[in-house]
Amino acid sequence: MIFEATNLEGAYVLKLREHADERGSFARAYCQRTFAEHGLESVMVQANVSLNHAAGTLRGMHYQVAPSEEAKLVRCTRGSIVDVIVDLRRDSPTYLQHLAVELSASNRHALYVPPMCAHGFLTLEDDTEVSYLVSAFYDPSSERGVRHDDEAFGIAWPRSVAVISPKDAAWPDFDHGASRARLG
Repeated sequence: MIFEATNLEGAYVLKLREHADERGSFARAYCQRTFAEHGLESVMVQANVSLNHAAGTLRGMHYQVAPSEEAKLVRCTRGSIVDVIVDLRRDSPTYLQHLAVELSASNRHALYVPPMCAHGFLTLEDDTEVSYLVSAFYDPSSERGVRHDDEAFGIAWPRSVAVISPKDAAWPDFDHGASRARLG
């Protein structure tokens, strides 16, 4: 695995180090030891798959607060997405900054999302599938979200949103005055 640092503190794009021969190729997509050596959450407890029928489907922007803060390792296994994370860690040098990365079945990259970063994606093709590992079990009482189009973040989505769940459409704008307790 090749870990490429991004403009957000603790977020990485992971590229496969492929070994090819006449059969095709092989690459390690996750290694607990290597993640720990990079100072990343290394124990992943849940694997999720998201199938999205239409291009323009938006899922996000989600995160979980303590005691269920979660890191994610996101990979697009069919189709393509723009994957976005927003740094909500008040003590981070990249607080309130965002990162947008194209993940696709053809580039085979993954994105490591640190805990307390809001995460979401927009599909660029019909029938797009996204697979991700998470470091904490889903806890409905710890789930939070922010609006995907909140001007506080300045995210320039590459296309208009065609499909969004009522829950994701109802997330509030980010409250700059929110206390640490409110964020988690």
